[in-house]
Amino acid sequence: MLVVPAIDLRDGRAVRLVEGKADSGRVVGEDPVAIAARFFAAGAKRLHVVDLDGAFAGSPRHLALITEICRAIRIPVQVGGGLRDEASLEQVFAAGAQYAIVGTMAVEDPARFAACCARWPGRIIAGVDGKKGQVATEGWVTVRTESIIEVAQAAARAGAAAVVSTEITRDGTGHGVDVVGSASLAEAVSIPVFASGGVAGPADLEALRATKVAGVIVGRAFYDGALSLEVLA
Repeated sequence: MLVVPAIDLRDGRAVRLVEGKADSGRVVGEDPVAIAARFFAAGAKRLHVVDLDGAFAGSPRHLALITEICRAIRIPVQVGGGLRDEASLEQVFAAGAQYAIVGTMAVEDPARFAACCARWPGRIIAGVDGKKGQVATEGWVTVRTESIIEVAQAAARAGAAAVVSTEITRDGTGHGVDVVGSASLAEAVSIPVFASGGVAGPADLEALRATKVAGVIVGRAFYDGALSLEVLA
C-alpha cells in the first residue's frame, strides 16, 4: 500500500484544515517547497498537493508554487483543488503535475469528465469526497444526494485512473481513518482507491493494509509527529 504525504496550500503556506472548513486553518509550514523536499528525501514515492484557495475559488490559485514543488522533487505529484475545466487541467499539467484530481466535474458534468479522461489517459484521478457516504463538491461546501460509491463507479467507467476518497468528518482531526468505508469503496470499484482523512498513526496503516485499498494520503499525522517519516521509505 502506497503512503502518500499531503501538502495543502493556502496563502502560499502549508496548512491543515479540520473537516475542510475554511476558517479552521492551522499553518504547518511557511515553505511548502522545503516540506516537499523533506518528504522526498524520506523516501516518498508520490506527493499529494491540494490548492485550497483554488478549491474555494473554483480555479487554480497556486500554479507558480506547484511548479516549484514539482521541480524540486523527482517523484510523481498529484494535484487537486479547483480543477473544474480543461484549461485548469492544462495549467496543472504544464506546472509539472503527473496526475490531476478532479472532484466537482466528475459529479456535476460526467460527460466532460469522461472527455478529460480520454484526453489525458491514466492521468485523471477522481476526487470522490463526502460526509458519511454522501458526495460533497465545490470545496466540500455542497453535500449532494449521490453516494460516494455511485460516483466512484461512474468515474471508473468514464476512464479515471484512480479514486481519492476523503471522509470529510475525519479530515484533519487525527481521529482515525474510515477503514470500513474505504474498504467498501475499494471492493466496489475496479480502479485503485486512495483513502484519506483522519489517519491517526501506524494502526490505521495496518488496518488499511488488510484491505484492497491501494494507498493512503497522510497529512496531519506527519506534521504532528504521530506517524514517522520512516513509513515512506
